[in-house]
Amino acid sequence: MLNDSDLSALFITLKLAVITTIILLIIGTPLAWWLARSRLRFKFLIEAVIALPLVLPPTVLGFYLLIALGPNGPIGGALQSLGGQPLAFTFTGLIIGSVFYSMPFVVQPLQSAFSAIGERPLEVAATLRASPLDRFFTVVVPLARPGFLTASVLGFAHTIGEFGVVLMIGGNIPGQTQVLSIAIYDHVEALEYSQAHWLSGGLLLLSFIMLMTVYALNRRFSLRNVSGIS
Repeated sequence: MLNDSDLSALFITLKLAVITTIILLIIGTPLAWWLARSRLRFKFLIEAVIALPLVLPPTVLGFYLLIALGPNGPIGGALQSLGGQPLAFTFTGLIIGSVFYSMPFVVQPLQSAFSAIGERPLEVAATLRASPLDRFFTVVVPLARPGFLTASVLGFAHTIGEFGVVLMIGGNIPGQTQVLSIAIYDHVEALEYSQAHWLSGGLLLLSFIMLMTVYALNRRFSLRNVSGIS
């Protein structure tokens, strides 16, 4: 069964995943919309930077974020000079690292969903004198609903499964920065396989349920669109 330390790690992990997903949706939606609509020649450079966490080892990203957020880094040093505290080994630091590491899992599904909409629905809305903002919320968002669902679930699930980045930035402070993936590693290192099974099995089941829900809902949206066209 789960002990108090495991429950604390579970709460921190879920809290981190929820906050990170919300931030990524707020940041990633306009970014994905711009990437889907922009004809900028060097747009591929920005897309490559966003996709970098997909191929970069988590410890490498975590190391450079640790340097940046630490007391001698540009961000941590600036905060310290203003009377604040460096963000390394804090929950806020975990959020920053998670946002960077899970960025492509939110931006790319949204960009694909926005690109699939095409120009026609927006042109029709424009003829009805809808403003650009009105067009986005009344036309784009409903049509891109499967993309938002996929982006939310992938961002949430990927944040829950993080290990290297959160370990580098947050360390392993019980009750503060210890997340489930680190708690599992601690149990395995201590040969506490029963506790590791409970946590690992729970994460496996949760991940499977989330992915199954995404595929089922996306299939439902696809069938609804096909029936609507026919």
